[in-house]
Amino acid sequence: MAYRLFEGKEHATAYRKYRFSPSDHLIQKVLDFLEKRKGFPFKLAVDVGCGSGQGTVLLAKHFASVVGTDVSPAQLEFALQRAKETNITYKQCMAEELPFADNSVDLVTAMSAFHWFDRPRFLKEAHRVLKPHGCLALLSYTMDMELSYADCCLHTLNQVCKEFYAALKPYRCPCLGPNSIELYREAYESIPYPDKEWQECMWVKMLMPLSGYMGFVETFSSFQAMLRDDPQKATSLSQDICQRLMTIMGVTSPDTEVVVGVKYFYLLARKPQDV
Repeated sequence: MAYRLFEGKEHATAYRKYRFSPSDHLIQKVLDFLEKRKGFPFKLAVDVGCGSGQGTVLLAKHFASVVGTDVSPAQLEFALQRAKETNITYKQCMAEELPFADNSVDLVTAMSAFHWFDRPRFLKEAHRVLKPHGCLALLSYTMDMELSYADCCLHTLNQVCKEFYAALKPYRCPCLGPNSIELYREAYESIPYPDKEWQECMWVKMLMPLSGYMGFVETFSSFQAMLRDDPQKATSLSQDICQRLMTIMGVTSPDTEVVVGVKYFYLLARKPQDV
């Protein structure tokens, strides 16, 4: 079954503010795969579970038309505010019921969203809408991000981060299992296409304020679940973690910039000609 956990206005607001886009390098991996397997022109890309459009906008300059889809009106409202490119449109729909004709889409992506879908149904739907030689790209990242800061003990800094993640673990949705990467690996093994690629460790580093890192973790479904269950506990946890990190860094402002390392993984697959 599909899970719908990111639809509220407040959560969508935080999502827009703190969720970051996939790196250009990661998007290029997808485009290189598509170019080698299908070739130009790139006409239509569909970004499923697009949220507020962080990844959708990155596809615009490479395709004649890009459509982002999501079940949440609040997420799509923010996506529309973000979109400046004239070739991007957005549609509200289920991931398992895409409003596209058979064999009509060059690229179907899901960026940090596939684990919330009814996965078998979505894979069948992606197969239906993809053109022969069209490609499916499923991207996501693990929760165990790493921080670094100049002249700071990385082990001590990241031990606090690990405590943060451990405190959220009891609130993790059971449908995700202990690690969502396993869901993607299972999908890779289940897709019958002979031409496919699996990468489970691609580190991307980015500079952001410590407050941005904290806000990002607070958009996780597990933190949101804790916030619903016990608002005071969630708020205190976040404040305590932030204060401890600042103490280790020797700073007093949460606006101090840190380097955040994010471990991405991805699945790429090409639909065969004869299916």
